[in-house]
Amino acid sequence: MRDALLVLADGEVFEGEAVGAEVEVASGEVVFNTVLTGYQEVITDPSYAGQIVTFTTAHIGNYGVTGLDDEARRPACRGVVVRDLARRRSNWRAEGDLDAFLADAGVPGIAGVDTRRLTRHLRDRGALVGAFGTADEATLLAAACSDPGTEGVDLVHAVTCGEPYVTGDGPRRVVAYDFGVKATMLRHLGRLATVEVVPASTPADEVLARGPDGVFLSNGPGDPAAVRGASETVAGLLGHVPVFGICLGHQLLATALGGETYKLPFGHHGGNHPVRRLATGAVEITSQNHSYAVADGTVEGADVTHVNLNDGVVEGLSCREAPAFSVQYHPEAGPGPHDARYLFAEFEALMERGA
Repeated sequence: MRDALLVLADGEVFEGEAVGAEVEVASGEVVFNTVLTGYQEVITDPSYAGQIVTFTTAHIGNYGVTGLDDEARRPACRGVVVRDLARRRSNWRAEGDLDAFLADAGVPGIAGVDTRRLTRHLRDRGALVGAFGTADEATLLAAACSDPGTEGVDLVHAVTCGEPYVTGDGPRRVVAYDFGVKATMLRHLGRLATVEVVPASTPADEVLARGPDGVFLSNGPGDPAAVRGASETVAGLLGHVPVFGICLGHQLLATALGGETYKLPFGHHGGNHPVRRLATGAVEITSQNHSYAVADGTVEGADVTHVNLNDGVVEGLSCREAPAFSVQYHPEAGPGPHDARYLFAEFEALMERGA
């Protein structure tokens, strides 16, 4: 292994060793994720486009990797930071080890980093742009300072599909906007409907011409305000067809209704966020991955349905004048908590009632 450094834009330096696809310089916004399992799903989640993922769990790679756990055709993240990269996998499902998986996918990584210190720093300072690799400290600092980060950058265009495709065999018909959709979401939707996945730029009238029973707004990376034309497209769907949004889809529904979004200090990235369902008072343990959130009190045409108990972030909306709802978290989580999977049944019920 070759020595490597991680340098943040504020000058903080972390020592480690190069793993995965070895590069001199890789840069992006550095965030931390607190999941105990599911590292492959995290790495292949398109929502991490433009970001370097730090795992707070000390040992990563213990159970290897399998193609069955990929959430997308290829990873979109800029890199991976870990404390200890397991050199021996132990799981009957494993088809390979994580280091080789990263190298084959072209994803660079840095291991041996004091991720506790890094996480504390990000928590105190907020998400920072950083650069890592085998280059010298000055080169890495310059790369970190010149990287634009995620704010104001349309990252969806890099992860959305190029052409429509069909998946699932359920009895209904759903059109799913691919803003960076995860495979697990499509598996859940596929039990309800035959799902036609369309590129993020598909106009609303083209979707409505397909005569779907419902429209799904997927997760995706980055700043919702930077996704060109998306809010206007969603606004063109409302009132004509039932709509269900998750994560970025939640934020786009809010902005289509006139709401505002803002960037969180260090985002929500993990598998154990408590969310209160206001209708029942029940607390759901949820999987989350987002750096932006809907500003409370700005969405006049919708009611807040769920709230994050850690920081009060708006976690769910229900439109008053149209059959549409959304959540900020991930009810499809796998691995992860299943507390919120009822939301897919609620989408099915909404389609049953129609527009």
